[in-house]
Amino acid sequence: MSTQNQYSSADPATKSHRKKRTIGRVIFFFMPVIILLAGVGGFVALGLKSPKAEKEDNEIKAVPVLVTSPSSEQVNLRVLTQGEVKARTEIDVVPQVGGKIEYISRSFLEGGIFKKGEVLIRIESADYDLRVVQAEATVAQAQQGLLREEAEAQIAARDWEELGEGKASALTLRVPQLAQAKASLAAANASLADAKLQLGRTYIRAPFAGRVRTKGADVGQYVTPGARLGRIFSTDVVDVRLPLTDAELAKLDLPLAFVEDKNNPGPQVKLSAVVAGKPRVWDGRITRTDSAIDATTRVLFAFVEVKEPYGKGSDDGMPLVVGLFVQADVQGRSLPNALVIPRQALRGNDKVYLADDESLHIATVQIASSDRQNAIVTSGLSVDDKIITSPVRGATEGMKIETVSRSAAADPQSTGE
Repeated sequence: MSTQNQYSSADPATKSHRKKRTIGRVIFFFMPVIILLAGVGGFVALGLKSPKAEKEDNEIKAVPVLVTSPSSEQVNLRVLTQGEVKARTEIDVVPQVGGKIEYISRSFLEGGIFKKGEVLIRIESADYDLRVVQAEATVAQAQQGLLREEAEAQIAARDWEELGEGKASALTLRVPQLAQAKASLAAANASLADAKLQLGRTYIRAPFAGRVRTKGADVGQYVTPGARLGRIFSTDVVDVRLPLTDAELAKLDLPLAFVEDKNNPGPQVKLSAVVAGKPRVWDGRITRTDSAIDATTRVLFAFVEVKEPYGKGSDDGMPLVVGLFVQADVQGRSLPNALVIPRQALRGNDKVYLADDESLHIATVQIASSDRQNAIVTSGLSVDDKIITSPVRGATEGMKIETVSRSAAADPQSTGE
């Protein structure tokens, strides 16, 4: 009896413990599901409280653009290029005879100025003087021999008239001997002329007025024929070789094989450079173009001629010296009715955007010239066209636009500011 009561008293506690364990296991198993459901419920609640998205408006809005009209002007095209000043005539000073130098002009030194015909170098002439004397003696002997033969020929002719019969032979009349004497005199005279020529060549004279670039000889030096004694150049005319592209040739209306004449003068050119810290300007003219297009650069070179660059052609006494690098402003052809538009209105090489009522139109134009500010149009536009100058992204033919003039855009009151 006591044993049964003991077991019966322990059953409620056991049952309670087992019940708690079962409930704990159920809660542990369903807890992730409960958390997941709570999260989904919160997300749905937040979605219900958030503002509803507005419906998308599919209407295409007009793009605002700035427009302007081209101006009709008379335009003188210009070409800006550059080149180096070079002497048209430049030669080496070389002797035609050999000998020792006994005189050098004070003008014959680097940078020296000389006149046409001035003696620059003189070679010792004693040997050549002797040759002249010897040649003169030979001429005198030949003249004497000719006189003797002429006299003997006359005697032979008279003797034949007195004693001979029939026609005398040429040998009897001493015709060959007389011809030989004349030939000997001619040879002697030629030798004398050659001796005098060689003597004259001991004086090296300037063939033109100019300046000395280099000097390579001095007094006492022995020189041989053909030896280089220095280098000189003429100062009457200098040339500037300018590279011109095909587009620049079109601006100048210059043919490929251009040579200036009285009826077809070349374009005027302003040459400029900074010399001794001051800007200088010289006037020139294109007189010819090169004989061929340069194979490396694919440009054609034109030659600018400047006369008397060290005299009348100088800029207030500043000469256009050989070797100077100059900027060239070449006068091009004149366009009396050209249309000028802002440079930013040009799209690519030959396209502009036009405002046609409320739509965009893409036009192809012909450009004569352009710089950073303006572009010059010769065809494809009229003065009544409205040109779009502002940037347009993804421009297409017929795009819807809203035009704003430059004056309105520049006026703050017109924009409500």
